[in-house]
Amino acid sequence: MVRSSGSVAANYIEANEALSKKDFLMRVKICRKEAKESKLWLRLIKADDLEDDRAKLEQEAHELTCIFGAIITKSGA
Repeated sequence: MVRSSGSVAANYIEANEALSKKDFLMRVKICRKEAKESKLWLRLIKADDLEDDRAKLEQEAHELTCIFGAIITKSGA
């Protein structure tokens, strides 16, 4: 969970510093992939005392996936 969620942030920073459009799109695609993976790990967490936080984080991962998907679509990939 930590690796995939941290990868989203790291790749987003790299996308903003991209040297080309192709590099930018590759990094954003990795961001989307890692956000999806983070959502998967959140779904697998089963702890009743963490349910509210888990659900909020899962929704956040879903929203990030949609945002990165929109960036990819609008960038012409």
